[in-house]
Amino acid sequence: MRHPSTLAALIAGALLLSAPANQALADAAARPARDVDRWQEDWSALLDPARRTQPLDTLKALSITDAMWLSTGLSVRERYESNAAAHLGAGGRHADGDLLQRVQAHAELHVDDWRAFVQLEDARAYGKRQPGPADANRLDLRNAFVEYKGRAGDAVLKLRAGRQDFAFDLQRFVSLREGPNVRQSFDAAWFDFEWTRWRVLGFISQPVQYRDGADFDDRSNGRLRFHTLRVERRVFGDGELSAYYARYEAADAHYTTVDGDEWRNIVDLRFAAAVGGFDWDLEAMGQQGRVGGLDVRAWALGARSGYRMATMWSQPRLGVQLDLASGDRDPTDRRLEALNPLFPNGSYFTRGGYTGDVNLVHIKPSLTLTPATGLSVMLSGALQWRQTVHDAVYVQPDLPIAGTAGNGGRWTGAYGQLRVSWQATAGLNAAFEAVHFDAGRTVERAGGRDSDYLGIELQWLW
Repeated sequence: MRHPSTLAALIAGALLLSAPANQALADAAARPARDVDRWQEDWSALLDPARRTQPLDTLKALSITDAMWLSTGLSVRERYESNAAAHLGAGGRHADGDLLQRVQAHAELHVDDWRAFVQLEDARAYGKRQPGPADANRLDLRNAFVEYKGRAGDAVLKLRAGRQDFAFDLQRFVSLREGPNVRQSFDAAWFDFEWTRWRVLGFISQPVQYRDGADFDDRSNGRLRFHTLRVERRVFGDGELSAYYARYEAADAHYTTVDGDEWRNIVDLRFAAAVGGFDWDLEAMGQQGRVGGLDVRAWALGARSGYRMATMWSQPRLGVQLDLASGDRDPTDRRLEALNPLFPNGSYFTRGGYTGDVNLVHIKPSLTLTPATGLSVMLSGALQWRQTVHDAVYVQPDLPIAGTAGNGGRWTGAYGQLRVSWQATAGLNAAFEAVHFDAGRTVERAGGRDSDYLGIELQWLW
């Protein structure tokens, strides 16, 4: 298929329709920040004609009647990726150099306390040798839901039903899957109650099963269910204490030591805050259940913390990240201890996809600089081991490297990462990421090898 030339149109449209940085600051009170999760934007301020300062602002808030108005939007993302050894070369993977393109268009209709949101998406992977369901998905429905929002004093109730995106926290386990080209949506019924500093939410859902055979061929996955009840409490200003219980059910699951139907009861606790120059995000998860004939006992711990020197040039932040995830310590017993990472963010570690959040010990110090408004530069390095040598080495999201389970040592490799992000205007951002992964001997003996990743991305949100 011939690739349509959209990059020039993307840049031209961004320059025409996106406000310059100083104009964006001037309009901050009236215009919401662009969000990759477009349904969370609120353009109601532009119902006042005096606040329409940019071309096509009428289409962001078009009044139909006193109680009804319409908002529309468009998102375009172009990313070039080069991966010398996808999945570290395991399974005969070859080098890839490809252009990932994603185009989304949405509209939302507001009627009093109700709204309907619909978003279409077309995602293509030009030049990719082995595209998967997270790489390409021709024109299909990304979101389509109806929502009710009611207020009573300080209390806010939201009810939502239909196809929708949602994410928790750092998106380590429940994510929008913004890193890959195709995001993860859920067919779900959702409730959300907020009062002062408290929030209680819950949902029942079936993840969407993506297909790239024809337009509008995605289906709700009746063989996979994910339900959650979550409580949050604001602390230390914008900090958060949260806990949730989730139920995960999958038909015919596959692990290195067992196949069969799977269910897991999941408990997750998190504490995140920033005080002074210090910030931290601590998370712990436990999983109990059954896969086939094996009992499940799995766990994970994650921590990100740092200190920002706000008075110094570029406001340097020194950070460190620690991730631990259980592996199966004895493949011959009646217990499965491998973590299920659920619906992880493809860029939680890096965009390279070399690190899976199963059977893992991961330590990552970093330095982040902000030399100019909207510009961020992060330099990091990481060391990786297995939690147990009896289970495999995993790459994203939870794919075992054949031949590693029970062989070799705990050391699996190290990587360096450089990521540069630039918010050029309110609606235009660019990113560059480079990763070099040095594979450990265990990976090399299983047929893997060192790899380099390079990604260049341009995204425009209108």
